Amino acid sequence: MPFQKTIKKEILISGIGIHTGKKINIRLIPAQRDTGIVFYRKDKDLSIKAKLPFIVDTSFATTIGIDGVKIRTIEHLLATIYVFGITNLIVEIDGSEVPVLDGSALGFVNAITNAGIAKQSKTMPILKITKPLIYEESHVRIIAKPHKGFRIGYKIFYEHPLIMEQFLSFEINEQTFIKDIAPARTFGFLKDIQYLLKNGFAKGGSLENAVVLDEKGTVGSPLRFKDEFVRHKILDALGDLSLIGYPLQGHFIFEKGGHTSHIKFIKLLIESGYYELQEEPYFNFQLNPQTV
Repeated sequence: MPFQKTIKKEILISGIGIHTGKKINIRLIPAQRDTGIVFYRKDKDLSIKAKLPFIVDTSFATTIGIDGVKIRTIEHLLATIYVFGITNLIVEIDGSEVPVLDGSALGFVNAITNAGIAKQSKTMPILKITKPLIYEESHVRIIAKPHKGFRIGYKIFYEHPLIMEQFLSFEINEQTFIKDIAPARTFGFLKDIQYLLKNGFAKGGSLENAVVLDEKGTVGSPLRFKDEFVRHKILDALGDLSLIGYPLQGHFIFEKGGHTSHIKFIKLLIESGYYELQEEPYFNFQLNPQTV
């Protein structure tokens, strides 16, 4: 079993919310063992755990909330926290949405890398997939099956010359995340912008924080990868899977999914019982000098 972890020092991050369009400040604060990942709305004096029961919306982002108080677009930050093995953290935020930064997870990666990670003197059970599970709805298909490591595969299809069908599969670890997944930015289509704005989305969207596509190609900055789109979907899926609340062992395959289907699949997985929480006793345990 992995050890629980937190960060070594506080981190301050500011930026624009891609949907609210408002400037938001977040402070990542080290937390004690068994705290979990907790968002604290400073302006509302309310704490919300980053766990499945607190998901209240999945329209164009993953949103948690309690009693009408919400925090949107948590997935990129959560994916980064998960990959670094951070299990205990307070995310203090003064608004209703996590900053989008450049549309990728690189800003969070750099901030956490600079702060450093502290191992804590308690272990964390692993959620291990024990039987294959298939979720199907409309054009969406999501599979979980036993696997020695943690792998995510994703297939997308968009009727656009730069995208069409894309598929990628990665064994998820710090190296693959930092190099191949974290830099991939969120994307959207020029033709959808009026609809999004009318319905309260993408008020903070710009060419600086998203890949925007017209009918033929991109508007603004070039792609970071030719398949940046499917890489970003893996980033989103990873953030959503982290809401299970445990390190994962299994192979997850997504076909044409999105935040809504991700969360429906996760709920089905929890209800199915096709997993076990692996807890192995540690013998001759000695406190590492760096452990807190």
